Amino acid sequence: MYGIDLERFKSEQLNEAEISLHITDKQESEISALLYDHKEAFSSDKEPLGAIVGHEVAIILNIKRPYPPLLRRPSYPESPKSREALEIPIKELLDLGVIRKVVHNEEVEIPTPVIVAWNNGKSGMVGYFRALNTYTVPDMYPIPKT
Repeated sequence: MYGIDLERFKSEQLNEAEISLHITDKQESEISALLYDHKEAFSSDKEPLGAIVGHEVAIILNIKRPYPPLLRRPSYPESPKSREALEIPIKELLDLGVIRKVVHNEEVEIPTPVIVAWNNGKSGMVGYFRALNTYTVPDMYPIPKT
């Protein structure tokens, strides 16, 4: 039914997926077909997580421009060593379209994200979102707390 497209999808997209060893071959085939049918819902090397076209997130604020200073913080200063360690992940995120450069004096609607380089050579992006949460319209149906 799916043929070569499904096999290509399995070899390119599911090659690192770990599917339970406690299911039958038929169940594994059904899972692969289901994932293939809904592949647009997942990230890929061409559309990374957070940049899937048609599924952008809109942040609705309860204030108008000009935004308060709490939301307009300048970027954090970094040492030359930190800057060098961050160039690679920043370039990767720019190339993937996950982030973009902000031009001088451009108003932004989110706090400045921070990319942290750890001693083990890995990095991660974090942000101080408490200020943003203060000015964001809450969800009409929030996820219940357990």
